[in-house]
Amino acid sequence: MKKKSIVIVAGLAVLIGAGVWYVGRDDKAAGAGQAGKGTAGPNGGAQPPAIVNVIAPQRQDVPVVLQANASVTPVSTVDLHPQTTSTIRKVHIKEGQFVKAGELMFSLDDRSERANIDKARAQMARDAASAADLERQYKRSEELFAQKFIARSAVDTLKSQLDAARALVGAGQAALQAEQVNASYSAIRAPMAGRVGAINVFPGSLVQLATSLTTITQLDPINIAFNVPESALGDLLAAQKNGAVTVDALAGPNARAVSGKLSFIDNTVDPLAGSIKVKALFDNKDASLWPGQYVTARVTVQTMKNAVVIPQAAIISNTRGTFVYVMGADQSAQQMPVVRLHAFGLHAAVSGLKGDEKVITEGKQNLRPGAKVKLADAAAAKPGAATPTTTVAAQ
Repeated sequence: MKKKSIVIVAGLAVLIGAGVWYVGRDDKAAGAGQAGKGTAGPNGGAQPPAIVNVIAPQRQDVPVVLQANASVTPVSTVDLHPQTTSTIRKVHIKEGQFVKAGELMFSLDDRSERANIDKARAQMARDAASAADLERQYKRSEELFAQKFIARSAVDTLKSQLDAARALVGAGQAALQAEQVNASYSAIRAPMAGRVGAINVFPGSLVQLATSLTTITQLDPINIAFNVPESALGDLLAAQKNGAVTVDALAGPNARAVSGKLSFIDNTVDPLAGSIKVKALFDNKDASLWPGQYVTARVTVQTMKNAVVIPQAAIISNTRGTFVYVMGADQSAQQMPVVRLHAFGLHAAVSGLKGDEKVITEGKQNLRPGAKVKLADAAAAKPGAATPTTTVAAQ
């Protein structure tokens, strides 16, 4: 019985030793596999080079353009009101008509004003006759005083009476002019050239000071107003100092762009929106711009001469900065730090490149500095020109 137990214990010891040896062999094999995983390829060799596409940077002039949503606003608009209470005698214009400055638009009932003018003229004529009579008396009194037939006090009395009569003539003339001004209110004329809006009165309508007759809006020239971000204010002011700044307005995707000149930059920045209001003046003889219309405004604030342009897809930004990968002469990837100066569409003008590098545009996601690369297609290295477009959007 004792001999049998010894045999069982010896058998268990052999089994445990065999298990320990087997597990240790597997751990060594796994460690060897992990150690060779980063350096061995599928067939046990070195890792193959990354497949990439490259492009040559372009040298070209890049316009820096501000783009904003704008609204068309008239330079001036007038809401016509009568200056007296009366009735409309005749309407001389039609809705939508273009009128010239000084053109007769409405005639009011002016019978009372004309009667007052006649009354003022009659009063002035009466005062003038009285003054003429006193003047004759004064001349005779001067002759009588010279012959010592009357006292000096009588002459002075006639002189004061004559002065009073002359003052009455002046007052009568002023009253006549006042009545003529009141009568002029019965003929309402266009204060400026422009287009007539809706007409709200008709012959026989009673009008008062608060009655709106119609509006006149100046269409040529005309303004567009829009806001630009305050970050663009410096470039905008610098461009204005260098000369007239051209502004293009586009009324729709299929419309023809019209050009005007920057005419106004507001004197304050809106602190809530972080933008500043500007205006541009346009010739509008063909009435292509209409008050209240929404358009797209584009302002070229500067042109970057002979800038280095690359696709934006080639630029990498991370915690280490902004850079691109370029393919070196030894077919390896090299990091080149760049600064994005101006972005337009799919391209960007950058600094930090000479312009003769081969910038990697595709396949850069798994690259490391010094990693070997291989061109996917030799034709991808041919230069491709970039067409500048607008970039900065302003609300």
